[in-house]
Amino acid sequence: VANASLLDEATAAAEAMTLLHRSRTRKGPEQGASVFLVSHGTFPHTLDVLQSRAEPLDIEVRVCDPGTATFGPEVFGLLLQYPDQWGTVEDLSDVIARAHTAGVLVAVATDLLALTLLKAPGEMGADAVFGNSQRFGVPLGYGGPHAAFFATRHSFVRQAPGRIIGVSVDARG
Repeated sequence: VANASLLDEATAAAEAMTLLHRSRTRKGPEQGASVFLVSHGTFPHTLDVLQSRAEPLDIEVRVCDPGTATFGPEVFGLLLQYPDQWGTVEDLSDVIARAHTAGVLVAVATDLLALTLLKAPGEMGADAVFGNSQRFGVPLGYGGPHAAFFATRHSFVRQAPGRIIGVSVDARG
């Protein structure tokens, strides 16, 4: 399920973090589950927004190398950047599978134009995917500074940001 009612990629990242936090499986006091891991390849402005949004929710944001990250009982989510801030493209399937095995949900920040050539994060197991649509010519101010998109699994649709829940029916029923 996808929508594009967000302001920019960094805001969409914060929405992904809070969606994963609300949807986490590790909720008991003995497990904590209040740590959100963020790949060291994430854009700095995205990290800034995540930290601002996390503070009032008592979520600890930790920057990590996703290839060597450990998913202790305090971790509920992981954010990966694809391609990352240096333009590196790596198959995320293994790290996503490791996270899921540990009960950790995964969000991926991506570039829509890059996805015309790259494997989709959903095909690698991502629980939520978001990014910027300005690369397709959506002008500034058309839905926000950069008109971000947000997609998630159907099982998380009730936690998704925006107005996608309702009684309307499209042309295909």
